[in-house]
Amino acid sequence: MYYKIKSPPKLRGAFLALSFFQFCDVDSQHQSITIEMDITWLSRTSLLIGEERLKLLTQKHVMVVGLGGVGSFAAEFIARSGVGKMTIIDGDVVDPTNRNRQLPALATNHGVSKALIMEERLKAINPELEINVVQSFVNPEMVVEQLACNPDYVIDAIDSLTPKITFLRLAHEKNVKLVSSMGAGGKLDPTKLQVIDISKTYNCPFAQQVRKMLKQYQIRKGIKVVFSPEEPIKESLMLTDGKNFKKSAYGTISYLPAVFGAVAASVVIRDLIGEKI
Repeated sequence: MYYKIKSPPKLRGAFLALSFFQFCDVDSQHQSITIEMDITWLSRTSLLIGEERLKLLTQKHVMVVGLGGVGSFAAEFIARSGVGKMTIIDGDVVDPTNRNRQLPALATNHGVSKALIMEERLKAINPELEINVVQSFVNPEMVVEQLACNPDYVIDAIDSLTPKITFLRLAHEKNVKLVSSMGAGGKLDPTKLQVIDISKTYNCPFAQQVRKMLKQYQIRKGIKVVFSPEEPIKESLMLTDGKNFKKSAYGTISYLPAVFGAVAASVVIRDLIGEKI
């Protein structure tokens, strides 16, 4: 699948800035050139949802906050859908314990920024992607600044309570479209995942804490979440050193955070193209 753009040389830069779905044919006394942009990599997506809805995705801005086991996979699935603009946010670096479940984590990149690794990966998937990279942990000032960019959708994949509440509270106040991931730790069955309002979650200690903290801000419902009602394996809980606002953590398995990320990405994509969720 190719789209051709014909333009005088002096207009080449302007046309390159256009969506690669736009067709331009300019008559000029100057010598014309042809610019071909190959989007065959999206042909299977187009076959499924149609060119109009695929074009719609290329015009959308999706923000992914947190690039761990859930967020890294969610970000990749968003990029592979053809979304035209992304903001990815994470201030952490790769740790050896990340390698069992996080997309950017390899034995060769310990200590490297997850955000920078994901930027390179997403651009390798779609070189036309406009991407804003924020190498920062969540704080109120940063959240306000990023939400001011008016993303069309946000995926909250933050796994620490205080930063997560900060982001959810401010996004809720601004009425930003958002889907939030609840706890993927301590669970094994990916077929149990559901997409519901946060007020209806159960059997998820993480969601319980999120609900409790949001109530302090009079937020009891209105946040779409991905969660699992599977009983957590309590024996997998461990105490931590409190780093990055984490006092404890459950054990995790390779595939479950990725499935959380896939479901979150599917919510965003289906909603943006007008599918009922």
